[in-house]
Amino acid sequence: MASEIKTATPTEIPKIIDTITMAFAADPFVRWIYPDPNQYLSNIREMLIRFGGKAFDHGTAYYVDGFFGAALWLPPGIHPDEEALGEHMQRTISESILEDAFSVLEQMGDCHPTDPHWYLPLLAVDPVHQGNGYGSTLLKDAIAKFDTDGMTAYLESSNPRNISLYERHGFEIITEIEAGTTQVTPMVRKPQ
Repeated sequence: MASEIKTATPTEIPKIIDTITMAFAADPFVRWIYPDPNQYLSNIREMLIRFGGKAFDHGTAYYVDGFFGAALWLPPGIHPDEEALGEHMQRTISESILEDAFSVLEQMGDCHPTDPHWYLPLLAVDPVHQGNGYGSTLLKDAIAKFDTDGMTAYLESSNPRNISLYERHGFEIITEIEAGTTQVTPMVRKPQ
C-alpha cells in the first residue's frame, strides 16, 4: 500500500510517539525491560523520546499518512540522549535486570559503524496496519537518500520478526546480542 512520507512537525510528536508506543507493546526486548503492562505504559513514551527524540530536533522524524507508521532517523554524529536514557532506565527498570539492560545498550553502542552513518533507533508500524507495506515505504524513502549520498545506515532489530524486512532492504546482520529471554540484532547497510 503506497503512502506519502511526511516530515514530523513539533505538533505531531505526540501522535508519532503514540504510534511507536502501540507498535512496541509486543516487542520482545522492550517487554523484557517493561514486562508489566502498567510499567510499560507509564514509562515507554519517555524512553522513546530519550532514545530517538533527537530526530525531531533534526527534521529526520518521518511518518506515513494517517500516522500508521513512523521512523526516527538520527543523522551522522547525532546519538541518543544517553545520559537521560540511563537516568530514565535507572528509575524505571527492575533492579533485577538493570545491569543486563545496561550491558545490552553498551553492546549496541559498540556495534555502530566507525564511519559516518545514519542510525535508525526506531521504526514502527501500528499493529493494526502491519503487513501493508508502511515499514518498507519508510525504509525505501530513507535509504534512497542515503544511497544517493553514499551513506551507511545502521539499526538494531529488537524483534526477530523484523529481520527479514531489513534484509529485503539491504541490511546485513552484524551480530546478535543476548537480552534476557530475547535478543537484539545489530544490522548495517552499506550504500548501494
